[in-house]
Amino acid sequence: MMALWNSRFKKQLAESALKFSSSIDIDGKLFNEDIDGSIAHVKMLSKQKIISKTDEKKIINALDEIRKEIINGKLKLDWKKEDIHSAIEERLVEKIGETGKRLHTARSRNDQIALDERLYMRKEILDLVKVVLSLQKVLLKLAEEHKSTVIPGYTHLQRAQPILFAHHLLAYIEMFQRDKERLNDLLKRVNKSPLGAAAFAGTSINIDRNFSAKLLKMDGIVENSIDAVSDRDTLIEFISACSIIMMHLSRLSEELILWSSQEFSFASFDDEYATGSSLMPQKKNPDFAELIRGKTGRVYGSLIGLLTIMKALPLAYNRDMQEDKFHLFNAVETTKDCLKIMSELLTHTNFNKNRFDEELVGDLSLATDLVDYLVKKEVPFRKAHHIVGKIISKCVEENIKLHHLSLKDYKKIHPKFENDIYNLFNPRTSINNKKSAGSTSPKEIEKQIKNWKKVL
Repeated sequence: MMALWNSRFKKQLAESALKFSSSIDIDGKLFNEDIDGSIAHVKMLSKQKIISKTDEKKIINALDEIRKEIINGKLKLDWKKEDIHSAIEERLVEKIGETGKRLHTARSRNDQIALDERLYMRKEILDLVKVVLSLQKVLLKLAEEHKSTVIPGYTHLQRAQPILFAHHLLAYIEMFQRDKERLNDLLKRVNKSPLGAAAFAGTSINIDRNFSAKLLKMDGIVENSIDAVSDRDTLIEFISACSIIMMHLSRLSEELILWSSQEFSFASFDDEYATGSSLMPQKKNPDFAELIRGKTGRVYGSLIGLLTIMKALPLAYNRDMQEDKFHLFNAVETTKDCLKIMSELLTHTNFNKNRFDEELVGDLSLATDLVDYLVKKEVPFRKAHHIVGKIISKCVEENIKLHHLSLKDYKKIHPKFENDIYNLFNPRTSINNKKSAGSTSPKEIEKQIKNWKKVL
């Protein structure tokens, strides 16, 4: 069978040119979507009396058989077929002859591939939301287990204030919730049918675009036929959403890597989720967290890759856009794989609940509690901040902790200090004293966990 597009040409495409332009090794993944779209299109053509009911039945039966042939490997998708659309239509004609040539009536490969991509994205968005939800549930379970585990919180990677580890984990649940919201919002724009836009200008044949859209359970059509075939905004938005998910995963990976170091000694990975060194027998490396962190670059690359492809394309369709699927598939598959392995990794990580209990007693990270202490005694905040700065300076000079200074030392710096300041030097007291909504206090953590149980 000749290529779908070469009726005006006297020569076949050179083998090297065909091999260079062939995309079936990538778009072959869309065979299900392509067949679903074709079946909807055929039903619409039959409804509009453009083809007969007999032809409709023959084409649909043959398409169902072709789907099975691809699944079981009977139909090989090699580069000589050019793309998945050509492969399926060529096989259709082989099976049912001239009737198969009616399939492409009032349709172009331009609206065909745009539809395939949207059907693929719809499925993958829903799947990705489920995978993100699974990770959130793992994080929530961990948060429940660590409602009383104290850790130092950080800003600028410097100790800032004591917090509950549950509070830290709940922050990631919030991040991933926004990721789900982005995906669900994107679904509204993805679930519109471009089918029937034809090459870009529409068709003179009396088709019913809304009918085929309804058959595909889509929320209407992409109204402008030029936009329908030339737009890739939804792909860019999808990959952007994947990039943000990967950024969140990468931040969490970085923390797991730090926490598993001997210096932190807070996290320990199960042997099934760590590797050793080919030279140093003592090593236990956080390779899977590192791989997630590294694979983030792949997804970012896909986003920049597709933006670069689209940045100077005039309307409507251009062959450059064939490259979009490489970036879409790469981003989706990488993100999904990383989400799944992160869930497994966290499930097989032990966190040392008592790691920081003694170390944080009198730690300089409690300095803000001293500031608040003075503020409650009506010392202006900025002045209180300056006073406590002097205390920190003295502790640093003498290499001591806050509770090692005598009351006399404190009173020399400011007379408002009393003996009750020594109650502040336990990190749990600092945590328990927090009162603001969404804070690290046990009461607020319980509230957040309870809320997330309802949401998730």
